[in-house]
Amino acid sequence: MPTRHRLLAVVVALLWGLNFLAIDASLAHYPPMFLVALRFAVLAVPTVLLVPWPGVPVRWLVGYGLGFGVLQFAFLYWGMAAGMPAGLASLVLQMSGPFTVVLGAVFLRERVSGRQVVGILVAVAGLTAVGWQRAENAALLPFLLTLAGAFGWAIGNVSNRLAKPRSPLHLVLWMSVVPPLPMLAVSWVVEGRDAIWTSLTTYDDAAAWWAVVGLAYTVLLGTVAGSGLWTWLMARHPAGVVAPFSMLVPVVGMSSAWLVLGEEVTPGELAGALLVVGGVLWGSRPARTARPGPAGTAVPGTTAPGTAGRGPAEPVSPAGAAAAPGHRDPDGRLLPVAER
Repeated sequence: MPTRHRLLAVVVALLWGLNFLAIDASLAHYPPMFLVALRFAVLAVPTVLLVPWPGVPVRWLVGYGLGFGVLQFAFLYWGMAAGMPAGLASLVLQMSGPFTVVLGAVFLRERVSGRQVVGILVAVAGLTAVGWQRAENAALLPFLLTLAGAFGWAIGNVSNRLAKPRSPLHLVLWMSVVPPLPMLAVSWVVEGRDAIWTSLTTYDDAAAWWAVVGLAYTVLLGTVAGSGLWTWLMARHPAGVVAPFSMLVPVVGMSSAWLVLGEEVTPGELAGALLVVGGVLWGSRPARTARPGPAGTAVPGTTAPGTAGRGPAEPVSPAGAAAAPGHRDPDGRLLPVAER
């Protein structure tokens, strides 16, 4: 992955980390299931009227909407409403990274390097430590609900990877058409008509207006900007390379929750968070660049030019070394002769 693409992934982590403060503010006023429906309905209406169809198979659009939109946010908002602190929620949700790598390897046949495996195992160990601390010091249910949201995010990652949209932003916007109706139905049954109506008609205190500000941030920066950049990256790189950057979100989420909301973490939770961050940084380090060997071959243990971050180097013959970069697909794989 080029450096500028890695920087874009870090920008997404910044936007999504602050997004947990916005969600916390919105949940102070809106019921959680209705908030999910409202969040995406605000995007869905102008999308249907103004945004061109993204040109992707409907099944992957629906899969993206159900995974990323419905499952992730229904469980995340439920977990936070049940007592999951915003900062820790930003950490636990990043289990989507390991989930995505596993799903990408199983369903997309994407290669997983040894460095990625080590980084993911370290991150999983960190998340396990956090879960253990939550079980000892607080209710475990909010932690498990947030973890279920992470799995939904991973399903969405794989679906948007398979969609291969020409316009990632159009896919993100059209994905918002999927969640509103099913989430409104769930809210109507679980939370009730009165709770929905009250949240829409009472704006007589500061908390209600902060909830609106939080909703606006979530829609415009968390979804349009953050998810648009994320989908753009997922369309250009293997899911297992991009997804681990999501584990940088807790750096922003936990720090901002500590500064703004006064949230504190136990020493065990902090140690787990450090393992998560260390794991993603190690797993996302680019592979070494190949050094020319005798007769133009690559030195063993290095990566062929143009393949850094894409897995082990592919064999390059002396005769084809110069031509190889021009005969690769957007993901860096060598094309069969008939497709070149």
